[in-house]
Amino acid sequence: MRRWLAALVAATTSLVLVSLLVPLALLVRSVAHSEAVASATRAAESVAVAVGAVDEETLRLTAEQAGASSGHPVTVFLADGRVLGAVAARTRAVDLAARGRSLTAAVPGGREILVAVQGAPGGTAVVRAFLGDDDLDRGVHRTWLALLVLGVALVGVGILVADRLARAVVRPTTALAQVSHRLAKGDLTARAAPQGPPEVRTAGLALNHLAGRISDLLAEEREMVADVSHRLRTPLTGLRLEAESLTDPGEAARMEARVDALERAVTAVINDVRRRSRERASCDAVAVVRDRVEFWSVLAEDQSRTFALDLAPGPLPVAVPAEDLADCVDALLGNVFAHTPDGTSFRVRLASGPGGAVTLTVSDAGPGFGPGDPPRRGESGAGSTGLGLDIARRVAEDSGGSLAVGRSDLGGAEVRLLLGSGPVLGIS
Repeated sequence: MRRWLAALVAATTSLVLVSLLVPLALLVRSVAHSEAVASATRAAESVAVAVGAVDEETLRLTAEQAGASSGHPVTVFLADGRVLGAVAARTRAVDLAARGRSLTAAVPGGREILVAVQGAPGGTAVVRAFLGDDDLDRGVHRTWLALLVLGVALVGVGILVADRLARAVVRPTTALAQVSHRLAKGDLTARAAPQGPPEVRTAGLALNHLAGRISDLLAEEREMVADVSHRLRTPLTGLRLEAESLTDPGEAARMEARVDALERAVTAVINDVRRRSRERASCDAVAVVRDRVEFWSVLAEDQSRTFALDLAPGPLPVAVPAEDLADCVDALLGNVFAHTPDGTSFRVRLASGPGGAVTLTVSDAGPGFGPGDPPRRGESGAGSTGLGLDIARRVAEDSGGSLAVGRSDLGGAEVRLLLGSGPVLGIS
């Protein structure tokens, strides 16, 4: 935009200056010609006054002095054919002037200014002042050059002023665009500083109002999610207590399994809503993974499971909120504990990847996924709803990464998550 405004001002200024300076240049040339002719005419008239009033020697000296002082050679043609002053050929214009008519005639190399002097001894005398072409244009080219420099300087000043004005408009507009990009990335604390022209300031205030309204709506949504979570978990707890109170152990086990599946589904739904309502955040993957593995280590010890924890030197920032990453690790480890026999070993590895990405790998020595694709969300496979893998997949994709499953070198299943990198500062 700045370049466009500068080009527009340059074109407009150039047109105005051309329309002004070209006539001015022609006027300068006309004035210079008029002054040169007037100077030569004065020199010739000053000598014409002396014709007939002084002797020939004095008249010759007067012509020479007039030519030297004015810079224009002066010649006197007497009626008897004698020539006094500067040497010059008698032209047809001189013969015409000898008839008693003063005139100006163009000759090779310049102009002749001829003044007829009637009443001179022997007839009409003619005083000639020669005006060369250089005398006609003396100072014109220097004036034109000055006008050209002035025009270029004015165009430059116009472009500079236009650039300053464009910056005053472009800077606030660019700042508004940056704030809108930050809002689009989830930074709801971004606000525009109203500045620039009134229209841009109005747009900035409107953007700030919109950002504030979005923050209010998200706060209301978070409150609603918290209320929904409370309302759903309370009847689930009652249902679990009812299932535990059944006298038939087999029926009680089946009811508890169904309640567990329902609770996992409700938890997944609540976590999904919370993830959408939270502002985008980041966390240190090393700290979160270490904390969750320590949490599960107690159960692993009770079930005689050996495990290995391989963490890269931290911190490793990832574009995932700490709570979401913790839910993801819990889901993956929960699958290991739920679908492998007691005593099955497992391994958790966290390593840095290309471009700042982070790879989280959970492997076990269990039976693996078996033939076919791994369980999908809502599909039952070996008693699994597939929710754990679905939670992990969505966490990875929300960060800009991906999820892959396969067979581990321990002989069982392996889940590998590629998590997008987060900002170094502001890790939560």
